[in-house]
Amino acid sequence: MKRFGWQSLVISSLLVAALTAAAETRPQYGGTLHVVMHTAPSSLDPADTAQPDSFSRRNLTLMIFETLVAVDDAGRIHAELATSWQASPGNQRWQFQLRRGVKFHDGSPLSSEIAAASLRAANPSWNVLAEPDSVIIECEVADSDLLAELALARNAIVKRNPEGKLSGTGPFHIVDWQPEKKLTLAAEESYWRGRPFLDGVEIEMGRNFHDQLTALELGRADLVEVAPEQSHRVSAEGRRVSNSGPMELIALLFARDVLSPEDKLLREVLALSVERASIRSVLLQGAGQPAGGILPTWMSGYGFVFPIEADLPRARHAREQVRSTPVWTVGYDVSDPISRLLAERVSLNARDAGLALQPTTGATSDLRLVRIPLASENPWVSLAGVAAMTRIPQPKNAGSSGEDLYATEREMLATQRLIPLFHLPATSAAATSLKNWSVQADGRWSLADAWLGSEKP
Repeated sequence: MKRFGWQSLVISSLLVAALTAAAETRPQYGGTLHVVMHTAPSSLDPADTAQPDSFSRRNLTLMIFETLVAVDDAGRIHAELATSWQASPGNQRWQFQLRRGVKFHDGSPLSSEIAAASLRAANPSWNVLAEPDSVIIECEVADSDLLAELALARNAIVKRNPEGKLSGTGPFHIVDWQPEKKLTLAAEESYWRGRPFLDGVEIEMGRNFHDQLTALELGRADLVEVAPEQSHRVSAEGRRVSNSGPMELIALLFARDVLSPEDKLLREVLALSVERASIRSVLLQGAGQPAGGILPTWMSGYGFVFPIEADLPRARHAREQVRSTPVWTVGYDVSDPISRLLAERVSLNARDAGLALQPTTGATSDLRLVRIPLASENPWVSLAGVAAMTRIPQPKNAGSSGEDLYATEREMLATQRLIPLFHLPATSAAATSLKNWSVQADGRWSLADAWLGSEKP
């Protein structure tokens, strides 16, 4: 009898353990997700061009607002607030049928008038018309990439009232907003896809990477950003790290166009002097990929054709053809420690080639080390986004082939306004309690289906 009792106890213990394990893998409602990020926007309006673009700002937007169409992790377009669409011959006139039964967080229904007004606010040059239950977009020229552009966070549909209050249709609504400091969101009970598992999300803003990791280690945060160069170390420490594809371009951007043949030659010298491979190995700790082009190879298919290797003998030979060289100032973001290190290392490489670069944190400089989050997995949309951010002449999408794309990118690089250096991923780390979450290829967080469990992996 005693032996039978022990067997029963063992069986009962195993059953309890199995049920507990099953409960841990089953989505659970409840809990507040605590997020800490570096970005500190002063506005949540997706159409506010005064706010710098960033992966974290896009993720904030898509928790509250939604777009007509969305892009999945394989780059395929699928329906969101629009259930269907059709383009007239020539792709100059597009009509989008709106989803019925969708409501904004203030309780008002999604309408074609509100959707059209939102798209016009984000794109003043667009001709957007409201029809019963549909929106029509008329383009000046054929635009086969309009769907990918509509999937951008800045084109999210927003209802704006006269007092400036924003309302969206996304999985979470705004409870408290303290610009540049904190955002509190709550689950939208009447969300058309179904209520999120999380009760809410609290987002603390304006924290550097070190403070974010400290918050994660102390259990004060469930989700934080990680500097790409720190991702290997953080992962080795046992943290759950997730990366996007190489979606951020780090480059040198000149403040003005080429002024003379000598100026053109000196920019070539600088491009030839940068030792991308050693910089990636030492400063970036193996993160990302050296870049000679604007688009990463995985996106364009041809990024490898642009040279990335330093050629110091050729750089010195070109430098000798110029009588005198100015001292160029190279600006960097003082709040980004890796930017300072990169600016200093580029300046050191340039000196070996006979150039004089002076790193500065001043507001004005001859050139600047910039970080540009690529807008989309669609290469044409990303090129247009880079052109807009750098004020390089907008690429003309005259075709859709790889040859057309390559020619357009070459045309942009030929201006010598931009020297690409690296493509880096967007990296985040999460507590083991955050389930069913990852960073998508384009840097998006998907939190509508995420849930909080125990701290066990």
